[in-house]
Amino acid sequence: MTVRLGVNPIAWSNDDMLELGGETPLEQCLAEGREAGFQGFELGNKFPRDAAVLRPILDGYGLSLVSGWYSAGLLERSVAEEIEAVQPHLALLKAMGCPVMVVAETTGCVHGARGTPLSQRPTLESGQWAEFGRRMAAFGDYLRDQGTPLAYHYHMGTVVETPDEIDRFAEVTGDSVGILLDTGHLTFAGGNPLDLIAKWGRRINHVHCKDVRADVLTRAKATDSSFLDAVIDGVFTVPGDGCVDFPAVLKALKDADYRGQWLVIEAEQDPAKAHPLTYVTKGRRHLSALVTEYGL
Repeated sequence: MTVRLGVNPIAWSNDDMLELGGETPLEQCLAEGREAGFQGFELGNKFPRDAAVLRPILDGYGLSLVSGWYSAGLLERSVAEEIEAVQPHLALLKAMGCPVMVVAETTGCVHGARGTPLSQRPTLESGQWAEFGRRMAAFGDYLRDQGTPLAYHYHMGTVVETPDEIDRFAEVTGDSVGILLDTGHLTFAGGNPLDLIAKWGRRINHVHCKDVRADVLTRAKATDSSFLDAVIDGVFTVPGDGCVDFPAVLKALKDADYRGQWLVIEAEQDPAKAHPLTYVTKGRRHLSALVTEYGL
C-alpha cells in the first residue's frame, strides 16, 4: 500500500497557543490543505468532535481524518480510569476510520506554558518507569483490541523527550505501544531520526514530518527557551526547509518496512510570519518527491 500524505492544522491554527491563527476558520484550513495536495488532516481544536458532523465536512473537501492527539495521564490515574476518559476520542477516531491514535503522557507537561523554560519539564525517577510502562502497555493492549492502535508521541516538555527516555519507554512497553516518529521533536531533543529508526523501526506506526531551523534551535537551547517561545521564534518548519535529512529518513523508513498508512506534515509556526499555504505546499512537494523516489 502506498503511503498517503496528510497535514496537521497546527500550521494554520495552534492548539497550544490559541492566539496563533485563532482567527483562521476551519474552512480555510481545509480548503488550503486540499489545494496543497494533501489527502487528510489530523484533528485540531476547531474540528467538530462528532463524527456525524465532521464526516460531511471532510467529505466536502475530499479529505480523510488521519488521527488525533490524546493527552494521557497514566502517571496519575489507573488504566481503567484512562480507558474511561478516552471513550469520546476513541469513538470519534473509530467512526472516522483512523488507523492509529496519537497518544502522549502529559502529566506535568510544560510545552503549553509559554513562561516555563523547557529545563523545568517533568522527568521520571528510575523507579517510576516500570509501572508507567506497565500502564501504557495495558492501555496500548486495549486500543489495539479496539482497532485503533496507540502511536506514542514523545514530545518536548514532557516526561518522554530525550533519545534515552524514548529508548527506556520502548523497553518498558510492548509491541502494542507503537512509536510515532517525530523528526522535529527528536532533533530538538538532541537525537537523530536515523538512530531511532534503526533501533525501533518495527515499532514505528505513524510519522510526523517537521524540519528544524538549526540557528533557531541553537538560540533556544542557549537561552533555555520555553517550547512556545521557540515555536514563535521559528524553530520548526516544513520538510526541506531546515537541517533534517529527509531523503535519509525516508530511505531508512523504506528499509525498515514502514507499514504506517500516513506521513503527516506537522510543522507549527506563527502563521503571521510563515504563510501556511506557501509552507505546507513547499513541504508536501518535497515529501511527495521523496515518497516517489523511495517507493514508500
